Amino acid sequence: MHDQNVLGAPLEPCGTDPMTGFYRDGCCSTGPEDLGSHTICAVVTAEFLRHQRSIGNDLSTPRPEYRFPGLKPGDRWCVTAVNWLKAYQDGFAAPVVLASTHERTLEIIPLEALRAHAVDVPDDLTGL
Repeated sequence: MHDQNVLGAPLEPCGTDPMTGFYRDGCCSTGPEDLGSHTICAVVTAEFLRHQRSIGNDLSTPRPEYRFPGLKPGDRWCVTAVNWLKAYQDGFAAPVVLASTHERTLEIIPLEALRAHAVDVPDDLTGL
């Protein structure tokens, strides 16, 4: 079974520079060991990074022991659904790449919220 995105299509890669994903494979794939649900492909902004730091999730500082380079605005990164939702609720949601966001995200966040921050909205919305 291949991973699906929130649009019901095959999950597309999120980013490789820096290498993202819970499994550091460039995709927002998830599995039983991914307790944080790193399923949203976000394009991080300075505001989002500041917000994450304010809630105890420092995404800017490199952590080599976790193969984490530290992020800068414009990086694409698989963020946890819960932390993205908190940023959304607080008005600091990062843009989302729907084609690279895992379908399991929909267990936590409605598609409408993700679409409101989508940076890859298809021309034809009838299939959504």
